[in-house]
Amino acid sequence: MKLILPQAIRHSGQPARATRPYPQVGFTLIEVLVALSIVAIALAAGTQATIALTRSAQRQSDMVLAQLCAENELTRVRLSSQMPGVGDTAVACEQAGRRYDVAIAVRPTPNPSFRRVDAQVLAAGMPVLRLTTIVGRY
Repeated sequence: MKLILPQAIRHSGQPARATRPYPQVGFTLIEVLVALSIVAIALAAGTQATIALTRSAQRQSDMVLAQLCAENELTRVRLSSQMPGVGDTAVACEQAGRRYDVAIAVRPTPNPSFRRVDAQVLAAGMPVLRLTTIVGRY
């Protein structure tokens, strides 16, 4: 023997109300679009921050390598046995696979026993760093 329960009675014993076959759940299209636009703005801001950090790291790397080139040339001038002659020279320098041009400018000072030596480092024609020192006769 089969027991048949009426469909109009729920488990609670109350009659069922007329309901739609599929209840409305989920998000509306507007809510989804607003959420996507917020995510897009956040991702764009994150991308900009990443680009800024990458540029900063590249600039710092260029400065360190340019400083090595400039210090090498100034040390070479200091270690030479003769006083450097007044004038300009250009030297190529390669550090970490990057090519730099070092412009050395030797200028006289009011004291004839000293010379001012400027080393300007260029990368692709753009100035990166400038160092200056004084070289003595003795």
